[in-house]
Amino acid sequence: MTATIEPSLSDVESAVRDTLAAHKSMYLATSGSDGPWVGGVYFAEADPSTLVLVLEERGRTLAAVRANPEVAVVVSTGSPMNPFLQARATAEVVEGDEDARVREVLVAKVPEAAPFLATPVRAVRLTVTSWRVTDLVKGWLPGKDFTA
Repeated sequence: MTATIEPSLSDVESAVRDTLAAHKSMYLATSGSDGPWVGGVYFAEADPSTLVLVLEERGRTLAAVRANPEVAVVVSTGSPMNPFLQARATAEVVEGDEDARVREVLVAKVPEAAPFLATPVRAVRLTVTSWRVTDLVKGWLPGKDFTA
């Protein structure tokens, strides 16, 4: 009989933090008046429960966020053999000093995002309550949950 060893909470949290740190972009799924939509976005993490990004001011993704702030994210290389994250989050368009901070944090992690900041974009903060981390190499299928 083979015993299954469950990962510790710190193992799962480390996997979430490491995966976030290893990626500059993610997929953001929204659902607005035009229906469901998925787009790729650059992001930076303030902590495991807070991600920041910018969206085109006149884009479909921002319109969907404004209509329905409940979103989903996938942080992945695109290969199921690499660790990947999934989560639901609440999106909030931010203004003023917080807008400036989002832009600063984003460019610090993703310098190539700087040209986007000169275009009509809005800063957005995502609040994640729980992550699902899947790592097939570690045998984490189904994925392991981490409450941020």
